[in-house]
Amino acid sequence: MDGLNSKEAQKVTWVLRLIEELPTIPSTYLKKLVNTDDIWEVRVSLKGISYRILGFWDGPDLIVLNYAFGKKTRKTPRNAIRIAERRKRDYLMGRKNHA
Repeated sequence: MDGLNSKEAQKVTWVLRLIEELPTIPSTYLKKLVNTDDIWEVRVSLKGISYRILGFWDGPDLIVLNYAFGKKTRKTPRNAIRIAERRKRDYLMGRKNHA
């Protein structure tokens, strides 16, 4: 969020609130990525610029967002997915070790 201008940050915040408050979230804003370790993509578009925030669900009510980037192509970069999957494993391992 620190690298975004105020309009971009407002739009990201608006989409995150939408995800938090709506019982059913349109795939325009939140979509499960296929062929991943249950990684989800928060989708934000503003004036032709696309931003993506990757993460995963930790239970039914908590989505852990762990990697964000500006998207320049139609496909989510495989490297971004690998980073999100690695961070998910690290998160779950850390949680397991502290239980």
